[in-house]
Amino acid sequence: MIKDLERVALTEAVPAAGLERGGVGTIVHANRDSEAFEVEFTALGGHAAAVVMADVSPLRPVGGHETTHARGLSAR
Repeated sequence: MIKDLERVALTEAVPAAGLERGGVGTIVHANRDSEAFEVEFTALGGHAAAVVMADVSPLRPVGGHETTHARGLSAR
């Protein structure tokens, strides 16, 4: 079960938010049933790149054995 403040990765792109598959974000709010989430994706400069609402299907928890990947933000 995914919880508040947990890091997650996208399993599919969210073009409307300029996010690609594999983007890493932080759960800022999980609803009571943990079936919908508000996820914040932050640019390396520290500003919020996107905040999206998602159900659990395009998200997966990330593990300590994974690395992040730097890329430019897609134009919206």
